Amino acid sequence: MGFILLPVLLTLLCKTLKIRVINNENMSPDKKYITAFWHGTMLVPWYYFRNKGFAALISMSKDGDLLSNLLTKWGYKVVRGSSSQGGKEALAQLVSLINEGDSVALTPDGPRGPALKMKAGAYVASLRTSTEVVLMGVAIKKSKILKSWDKFEVPYPFTTVGIVFSKPFTGDDSKTREEINNELLKLEENMNELTNRALSII
Repeated sequence: MGFILLPVLLTLLCKTLKIRVINNENMSPDKKYITAFWHGTMLVPWYYFRNKGFAALISMSKDGDLLSNLLTKWGYKVVRGSSSQGGKEALAQLVSLINEGDSVALTPDGPRGPALKMKAGAYVASLRTSTEVVLMGVAIKKSKILKSWDKFEVPYPFTTVGIVFSKPFTGDDSKTREEINNELLKLEENMNELTNRALSII
């Protein structure tokens, strides 16, 4: 029953949201991108990019089954896998899709956390495809916060949501592993700064 009702209910909910966006010019509709947003606020970004030529990386879990069904309804090409299961194969599929012209959206702290900690998937995909990454800060004015590892937020109907995009950047394959790890820490800080800026516009 959830497979049938959930996409309908979430689509209706998201249609009521008042979404304010800053720096959306950083994502030209004429280009492909890798975009990343935190797991706890992912519902709004998934809705925002629906039917826009995106592929999505979703875990192999039961929750992933529900999300995969929702995103398929929203026009995504869904790739299943995570850092703990099927990660290499999933990354290879994403690289193929990017090379075929699709953009990719993913949650760099998913699927099990730690929350708000940047994993390397988006950066590695950028290295392998020379595709720009755009980070995304999201803030929801009023939401139901679930008791999950990511403190997942379900927006209240008609609430205001802020979205702030970063400037595009591309992974640097001349960096050492230690330098890349330091770069990921900087990106993590940038994501949180973008989130704080999104909070300021709601």
